[in-house]
Amino acid sequence: MNLALLFEEDFTRPDQVRLTGRRRDHLATIVKAGEGDSILVGKVDGLIGVGKVLQQTASYIDLEVAFNQPPPNALPLTLILAMPRPKMLRRVLQTCATLGVKDIWLINAYKVEKSFWQTPLLEDAGIRADLTLGLEQARDTVMPEVHIRKRFKPFVEDELPGLLAGRQALVAHPGTSTPCPMQLREPAALCIGPEGGFIPYEVDKLVSAGCQAVHLGARILRVETAVPVLVSRLFDACQ
Repeated sequence: MNLALLFEEDFTRPDQVRLTGRRRDHLATIVKAGEGDSILVGKVDGLIGVGKVLQQTASYIDLEVAFNQPPPNALPLTLILAMPRPKMLRRVLQTCATLGVKDIWLINAYKVEKSFWQTPLLEDAGIRADLTLGLEQARDTVMPEVHIRKRFKPFVEDELPGLLAGRQALVAHPGTSTPCPMQLREPAALCIGPEGGFIPYEVDKLVSAGCQAVHLGARILRVETAVPVLVSRLFDACQ
């Protein structure tokens, strides 16, 4: 945790917060912050600043906080991702938040197992928890938006064309003839399939909606590997 991300419910006064649970434990046992020490903090969807430890007990830490720095720039990328396995979903969401992806769409596909959609990780609290871990890692505060669409065809036909407007639209698909572009200077939308990839029908529908099919070379990557590789290829995610 390189930054303690603060939510409205953490504030006891406009300039003070009380942290419990995971964040309290991390500051006490990993950071080893004591009374009078300062740590980096950030208000969700707001500024970054400094928190001074006022009091520490076995169950909470009180901080006096002040904010004066903007968060890192977001990537101009809309990520459209076929729903991965739940364990992989957690890692992918954390990675996206760390890299600065703010617009994430989880969609259905033929090779997505129906049971994946039943995971409690898709509940608001589960999604927020994983995105928070990614933001804390990157010293960012702006919470990504995650949209869930469980029907492929209605999404691609009714919503996707609008999402692609004004963006370079790509679908990552092994075996195509066009390599993935690098270091874009314009907003983009990127579609990534499930383990096993999109089926030809799905690729055709995505192309008809305005996407260009591209590849990363001869190697076939897991989704959790393909996401950071593709994002970093399209944009400098470490600026």
